[in-house]
Formats: sequence, C-alpha cells, structure tokens
Amino acid sequence: MALSWYQDHMALAIPLFLGIIASALAETDDHWEGRVRALLVILPCFFVASAAVELLFPWPWLFATGLTLATFTLIMLGAIEQRYATIATATLILSVYSMINIEQHGGTTEGHFWYQPMLLVGGAAWYGVISVVWCALFSRQPVKQSMAQLYRELGEYLVIKATLFEPVREVDVESRRVALARQNGRVVMALNQAKEMIFRRLEGQRGSRKLNRYLRLYFIAQDIHERVSASHYPYSALAETFFHYDVLFRCQRLLDQQGRSCKRLSKALLLRQPFDHGPSEQALDDLRASIAYLQDLDHPQWAPLLRSLQALGRNLTTLEEQLASAYNPDASADQKDPSLFNRSPRSVKDAWERIRLNLTPGSPTFRHALRLSLALLAGYGVLHLIHPTQGYWILLTTLFVCRPNFGATRRFLRQRILGTTIGLLLGWASISLFPSALVQCLLSVVAGVAFFANREKHYVIATVAITVMVLTSFNQVGDGFDLIMPRLVDTLIGALISGLAVFFILPDWQGRRLNKVASTALSRNSDYLREIIHQYETGKQDDLAYRLARRNAHNADAALSTVLANMLQEPGHYRKKDADEGFRFLVVSHTLLGYLSALGAHRGTLTTSAGDASIYAAARRLADGFEAIAANLMSGQQSPDFQDEQRALQTRFEQEPTMAQDDGDDARRVIQTQLSHIARQLVPISEAADRVLNHPDDESADASYAGQA
Repeated sequence: MALSWYQDHMALAIPLFLGIIASALAETDDHWEGRVRALLVILPCFFVASAAVELLFPWPWLFATGLTLATFTLIMLGAIEQRYATIATATLILSVYSMINIEQHGGTTEGHFWYQPMLLVGGAAWYGVISVVWCALFSRQPVKQSMAQLYRELGEYLVIKATLFEPVREVDVESRRVALARQNGRVVMALNQAKEMIFRRLEGQRGSRKLNRYLRLYFIAQDIHERVSASHYPYSALAETFFHYDVLFRCQRLLDQQGRSCKRLSKALLLRQPFDHGPSEQALDDLRASIAYLQDLDHPQWAPLLRSLQALGRNLTTLEEQLASAYNPDASADQKDPSLFNRSPRSVKDAWERIRLNLTPGSPTFRHALRLSLALLAGYGVLHLIHPTQGYWILLTTLFVCRPNFGATRRFLRQRILGTTIGLLLGWASISLFPSALVQCLLSVVAGVAFFANREKHYVIATVAITVMVLTSFNQVGDGFDLIMPRLVDTLIGALISGLAVFFILPDWQGRRLNKVASTALSRNSDYLREIIHQYETGKQDDLAYRLARRNAHNADAALSTVLANMLQEPGHYRKKDADEGFRFLVVSHTLLGYLSALGAHRGTLTTSAGDASIYAAARRLADGFEAIAANLMSGQQSPDFQDEQRALQTRFEQEPTMAQDDGDDARRVIQTQLSHIARQLVPISEAADRVLNHPDDESADASYAGQA
C-alpha cells in the first residue's frame, strides 16, 4: 500500500494485495529453509497459473477446458500431503484473483501478457520474503504456541473425564462419554499439529537444545494423554459400591485439579511464568488417604474394586509426576527412542502412488476434485449466461465454500453469506463515513490483518474483514459503491452452485462410509493391543513402533468422531439413524480404547512368570476377535456370535495368578483385570457393529446399549 501511494499509482495495490493474500494462504508451517524451498515452488506455480488466465481469457471455450482440468489436477495433488493441498488450493485462488484483476481493467488483456502476473507474483514474493525472515527470527514461537494449545486441550480432556467420577446416580453417562470422545479428537489434532511442527524443525537440527526440550514436552504430553485416557473399571460399578464414601469425589477432584494444572502449564509456557501444581498435589494426597481408609475397612468383596482403585491411584500419581516434570523437561531423562514417524512422501514414486490410489470414485479426494471442477465450470457458464457485473466473484465464492463433504460446505456456506452481508454493510459505512483515501487505505490494511487473524477459528469475522478490505481497496481505483450489490449477488450465486454441487455430484454422505471408518478404528485398537502385549513380553520401551500404534488408534478414534460430527450437519433422512448408531459405536469403541490405554499405562510393572505366555496368547486371541469384527464391518457382513469366545477369554483372564501373595501378584491381578474388561467389550462391540450395518429400530437394541454404557 505504501509503495502504491508513493508511486501515485493506486491501481498497483489491487494485484499486489491479491498476490500477498494468495501467498499467505499457500503458507504452511516450516523452518526457514523449508519456507524458502516452498516459495521456490509457489512462485512459478503462481506465475504459470496467472499467465495461463491472461492467455486463455479471450477464448471462453479454451478457458473453461483449462479451468476444469487445472482444478481437477491441482486438487488431486493434495492426495500427496497436506502442504501440497494447501499450495494447490492457493494456486487456484490466485487464478481466480487474476480473473478479478483482469475484470477490474475492463475485461481486456491488452499489452504484455506477463505484466499483471508479475504484479501478482511480486506481491506473493514480497510476503514470502517477510515470511522467511520472520520464521528465521522467531522459529520457535509457533512450536511454543502449539505446545501450549496441546496442554490446554489436555486440560479440558481431564476436566471432562473428571465428570465421569461424579458420585451421583442417574447421571447421563452417555452424553458425557460422547463429549469425552469429541474432546479426544481435539487432543489428537493438537498432538498431530505439535508433532508436525517439531518434526519439520528437527530436520537437520537434531542437536538444538530448545527443540529437544519441546520434543520432550511432546513425549510427556503423549504419556499424559495415554494415562488420562485410561479406564480401570466400569464407573457405574465404582459409583454403586462406594456411593457412601468420598473416594470417587477425591478422584473427580484430582482429575479436575490436574486438568486445571495442565491449563496453567499452557499459560506458563506462553508467558514464561512459574508453574504451580500445588492444588493437584494436595488432591493426590487426599485420594491416597481415602483409598487407604477403604483398605483398612477390610471388606473382602471389595478386593477387585480396590485393586482397580489402587491401579488408578498409581496411574494418577505418575500423571502428577509427568505434570511436575513438564515445566522443566530438561531435568528428565532422555527418551530411549526420540524418533518421529515421517508421513511425507519419500520419493516421486511414492507421491505418484498416493495419487494413483486416490484415482477412484470411492476416494473423497477424487470426489472433491471432480465436484469442485464441475462447480467452477458451472459458475463460469452462469457468468457468461447472465453477464453479471464483477461476475468472477461467483468463482471465488464457489472455491471457498465448496468443501469435501456436505456438513462442512453447509457450515461455510452459511458463514460466507452472513459474513459477506455484514462486511458489505460495514464496507458501505466505511467508505461513506471516511471519504479520505488515506483512511480507507489504512482500513484495508487493518481488515487484511483481521482476515488472517480470524480465518481459522472465526470464519464469519474473517469474511467480514476480507469484504471490507475489498471495498476499501477497490474504492481507490473506482467506485466501491458499485461493487456492493454485485458482490452480494455473486456470493449468493456461488453459494447456491456449491450447495447443489455437493448435494448432487457424487455426494459424500458420511453414513455411506461409516462402517469403513468404524472398521478402521476397531482395527487400530487391535493393533494397539498387540503392541501393548509385545511390550509386556519384551519390557517397557516407548519406542517408535509403540507410539505409532498408540497414535494410530487415537487418530482413528478422532476420525470416527469427526465423521459423526459431519453427519449431524447432513439432511435428516441421510443421517438420523446412521448418526444414532454411529455414536453408540463411538461410545463402546472409546470405552475399549480407555481400557487399552490403562493396560498400556501399567507396562513395566510385572516380573516374569511361567503363566504369562498363556495370558499373552489369550490377549492375542482377543485382538484377533476385534480384527475379525473390523473385517466384517469393512465388508458389510454380520459378525458371528462371540458369546462363547468372550466367556472363554474372561474365564482365562479371571483366573488367580499362580504366584505367592505379594506386590507382583497384585500387579498381575490388575493386568488380568484390565484384559478381562477388554474381553467384556467383545460382544458389545460386535453388536454395535451389526447395528451400524443394519440400523435396527427395535427398542431392545437401545436397552442393550444403555446397559453397556
């Protein structure tokens, strides 16, 4: 803006602004060298796309063909990795910006075809240079913010988990478990984001002390997540037995305080302040005293429950120790295996293989690529059919609103229309109340910053800001008032095209793939169980294989939660019964994951015994059972009756250990109890899987599910 003002050529501001926005939208988190490499890819892509628009603009048929093919190709590139998807989408956005820029010049491309593309690329390069310099100076800041976000989400998960221990009868346990599963999805997302940020900065910088500190913080967060996900006994049984004692209240208070401690740690990381977890330490002492009091009462029938409570106490004690070490992770011992799994393609062949696997109508990426291509083609056809003023905003709205599934499209459609309407009103007020060109320039800069500050979490505000920026910027080279009605009409047309496209063109109704997502979640839980048993056989090691199995299980659980959340946004006749049965499966699947997490949290507590081999063999039989249910879910077939298998496995796990009565005996009993809880999920999960496939309407299914919850 300053350059345009200094040159007394305000028309320069529009292509420069549009290039800056496109470059910022193409940005992905990386260290400064990675940003440089990305910029060397982005700028040529932007120039080719903009130049192609300039060259094909006078020939609508060629332009329409190029637009369709380019859109499909660029979206399919997103199958390689998220950063490619981001760059591809930004390239499409810049292409539409080029069309808008040409339209601002009367719809002609007279003169050198490279002039306007160079201005757009110049704005993109200017932002890229600032981005690289900023990243080099403040490379740790995004990692610190992501780590603070991770501990904040962990804290919220702990607070929700505490509500399950509320010693009150007739509480709505189902809704609390669903809320917990949804929050688990947010924790998993924060873990994945933090891991990617650390991994990209560790490349070539493994010896950095600060990066290693964040890596240890990440591993601590992983361990806390496993421990807080753990379930040691059905909470309803604990509440019924100890209703008149304070032990569950002590558990609830401790978890709540530890959740608040996580949130305080999050703030301390951001502000570099001291971290105090004194309240949770006191709550832990109170829980220990409560458990000791119950032991002194010496009721033999309480023995299994007390063992589970003691295991829970040990787990929460370790969690408290992890919290204490999180503020000063440098003082803790180094991880034996600090490696992270690299999900990026390792070669051009690997990248092509990812694209090839998605070249099928069953792939959500393929469906979105085809849908968006045809939607933009339809928008281009409508543009030439009715010849609206500023018609290329139709394509821009379609590009921003049309999402991979109906739920997301519906949400962004509403937010885009609302934000555009409010933004046009504010823009009209701004250019009316502040006729000064200098003030309008400052408003456009502030609005541009507000757009990027809010586009991830507050899309309505972001849309308001970008609309104000467009009006105040375009008013410098023309009449901004003439843009108000065309922008509103074009937004409505683009939103309508997006809605129709996602509804009619290969609609990706989430219920149609619910069985596959549920199958993946169950299969990943089975893999997690096998890896846990392997750890018991070989000794506790937080190696990459174990952490990857654990992360895959939680990722699959979060994916199931996301699919169900999207289903709630779909039309009622497409999702009502599917969503009901899906949430029921989510509850039992997340319960299974909780028991698995508890089993994983107690690794390293056993000494070798002659009877362990048969226990581990039975545990693998249990994993095979879950895998069989997952395979039937994937193929759409009914599961066989697992009643006899469940009884046989429970009988094996509930056998008394052959060791003498000592601490090792109690530890083995706890492990066998956890395996017994896992085995009890075999029949409920098979029944829930069958309901996902068949959607029964009889009330007996509801009654059976209520009993399991």
